[in-house]
Amino acid sequence: MTRQLFIPLTLLLVVGFLIGPFLIIVAASFSAGDTLAFPPQGFSLKWIAKVFTVESFRESFAMSMFLAIGGTFMALILGIPASYAMSRYKLPFSETVRTIVSAPIIVPGIIVGLALLRYFVVPFGIGITLALFLAHTALILPYAVRVVSASLNNLRSDIEEAAVLLGSSRLGAFFRVVLPNIRGGILSAFILGFVTSFNQVPVSLFLSGPGVRTLPIDMLGYMEIVFDPSVAALSSLLAFLSIGIVFMAERFLGFSRYV
Repeated sequence: MTRQLFIPLTLLLVVGFLIGPFLIIVAASFSAGDTLAFPPQGFSLKWIAKVFTVESFRESFAMSMFLAIGGTFMALILGIPASYAMSRYKLPFSETVRTIVSAPIIVPGIIVGLALLRYFVVPFGIGITLALFLAHTALILPYAVRVVSASLNNLRSDIEEAAVLLGSSRLGAFFRVVLPNIRGGILSAFILGFVTSFNQVPVSLFLSGPGVRTLPIDMLGYMEIVFDPSVAALSSLLAFLSIGIVFMAERFLGFSRYV
């Protein structure tokens, strides 16, 4: 009897540990009180409504969307040809290239942000927006390469060769045969890159500046001045947005096949 209860109880504790903080933040976002507290002081939607009235949140949200969408597109533009070359051709030092491309995932974000600021942004005088765009592109590139490579490895190369034998050029076969067959992997890479970029904190913390901040960094700065539940409300909205995007990707694209 004890062994039968041990596994469900352990599973319940693990699930509670993982989603407990999220549930606390969601509950605090509906508080009627004027300070961030748990348990919530009554029930109200005023803090959800206030999120949309804070100008800095709107501006930083637009910046985060620009970086997430633009950085992901750029990472895919660079990552798709790189993935194709490493998957279809026996290139020298391909494993070394894979390791270098994966470096932003392996190295802690704080180190990446500090290194970019000290040895890239400051010496060359790069603007804040451009620095953030390049940094987010570099952070998303490993995910684009890995996901697209997984999709290419699941695609039979003889289909492409058959198109070439039937008269298509190698470039034409890539656009007419390869790309349509890996569109699920490309969309999965886009979604993963978008979520990763939008929620990115350490690198953005080093590269943000006056008037140019991403939404997570703006939320940190807001909490240093105001300690009301509006940050909890915004956190809940962003969490539900991320969960919804990943759920839809898994539902329609089979997201788990590529990551």
